[in-house]
Amino acid sequence: MTLSSVLEALMLVCFGASWPFSIAKTLRTKVVRGKSPVFLSLIMIGYVAGIGKMLALWRETGAKAAADGAPAPGLHWLFWFYFALLCLVSLDAALYLRYRRNS
Repeated sequence: MTLSSVLEALMLVCFGASWPFSIAKTLRTKVVRGKSPVFLSLIMIGYVAGIGKMLALWRETGAKAAADGAPAPGLHWLFWFYFALLCLVSLDAALYLRYRRNS
């Protein structure tokens, strides 16, 4: 585990901490006033890019390992942070679409 991976995980946790609260508030109030579908879309694109980075890293390290005769490594553990956050933002976006008429 490298320092850069730990710092990236900390960044993801800090950025992602608000989504459960946003989802809970929307479920409780059924109002999405103040939410922006453009903002949610941009955040989802960012998380997809992070997932793409993790998949590219997995492919590159697997190719290097194969060239060296070593077993291929698994996905980087940060992949699951990006995936979980993408799921949360997608749920928030779905709730926006569901309750947008209530605002």
